[in-house]
Amino acid sequence: MTRLVPAEWAAQKALWTCWPSAADLWEDSLAPARAEVGGLVRLIAAGQPVKVLAHGSEAVASARASLPATVEVIEAAFGDIWLRDTGPIFARAGADGAPVALRFRFNGWGGKYDLAGDDTVGDHVARLSGAPVLAHDFVLEGGAVDHDGDGTVLTTRQCLLNPNRNPHWTGEADAEAALQLAFGARKVLWLGDGLLNDHTDGHVDNIARFIAPGVVACMEPAGPDDPNAGVLEAIAADLAAMTDAAGRRLEVVRIPSPGLVPDEDGEPVPASHMNFIIANQVVVMPHYGTPTADEALRRLAVRFPGRRVHGVRSDAILTGGGSFHCITQQEPA
Repeated sequence: MTRLVPAEWAAQKALWTCWPSAADLWEDSLAPARAEVGGLVRLIAAGQPVKVLAHGSEAVASARASLPATVEVIEAAFGDIWLRDTGPIFARAGADGAPVALRFRFNGWGGKYDLAGDDTVGDHVARLSGAPVLAHDFVLEGGAVDHDGDGTVLTTRQCLLNPNRNPHWTGEADAEAALQLAFGARKVLWLGDGLLNDHTDGHVDNIARFIAPGVVACMEPAGPDDPNAGVLEAIAADLAAMTDAAGRRLEVVRIPSPGLVPDEDGEPVPASHMNFIIANQVVVMPHYGTPTADEALRRLAVRFPGRRVHGVRSDAILTGGGSFHCITQQEPA
């Protein structure tokens, strides 16, 4: 059966996301995280349907009180809000391109976080969407792969070949065979490591993203104190030497990194301007109030002339380990 995951810039039927719900996980960041998710949802909902999962009656009431009436709030069980990784990946299958929901095993990012509901919320979303489920018996998070809509998959060795996911894979060939079966991948492009202190073990949606056919965005160091300077330069060099499934030499677009964003102990956190969302009418880029934010937004906006490009603070969401792309999943039209 032929498979294709549409590019994120293709028309979307809906965007799915989650409302921060677990007070014991978010603690003092719960209200600020809800405010940030609310800002994101309002921007996207102005141009397309948005469906928001909320866990528990308090969270459902909070979401409904905070979001526009056009946003569908759905009570659903989940561990935390990282739906890019726990939800289905929507694709097209067969000669008629019928929608399907691809499901994979989820093991808490290599056994780091085992939260009730995270391994089942993807099936729930698939049922709500009406798309039939095609299940695959290997571990994969949606943030570990990026798609150009033409059969090219971008990923990292640090994550996909990590023995804490699929220890039976002996190398790139095993992973590529699995991606070909699941996604119809015609070519897999391999990067090395992701950001420092990223508990996802180097998800690609934090470091490099397809933004148009043959075009990939990645970050450039914000300055000499950028904790990821060496990794960011290696990513750009690797991408510049690659071709996609259609044989195009990749055009590499550099976006400034946020630079050093420390946690309360002074340790760098994996803040990224790459964790943006491409929706039907807007692109929403997370930022953290660093000096490079305005320039990052300007460079990104140049690449999306048909969409309004917005920057929204994501400091509170980042305390949970990710940002806007991590908490969303698009359903193609």
